Amino acid sequence: MKISAKDYGLPPRTVLEQFDDTGFAIVVDRKSRIIMADGRKIVDKYEKIRRVQPSAKVVLKTSAPVCSKTKKFLEDAGVAVVSFLSAGTP
Repeated sequence: MKISAKDYGLPPRTVLEQFDDTGFAIVVDRKSRIIMADGRKIVDKYEKIRRVQPSAKVVLKTSAPVCSKTKKFLEDAGVAVVSFLSAGTP
């Protein structure tokens, strides 16, 4: 279920889904690779969500390939990476 990113102090263009009481997914649906600069922004968003809801579990839900260093960085920060097929792919 999509929820408002503004409730968590995030930019309004951020796509945020809630999948259970304390589980949130930051959704990035694009074709270009997710690199470390993107990873740092995702961790910042994760920290804002945790300030509002300290028990929150956050995952990155993406259709893009994730750089191996960035994936390790995200997982070390507590953000799991989940991939999905975008709506535009057959």
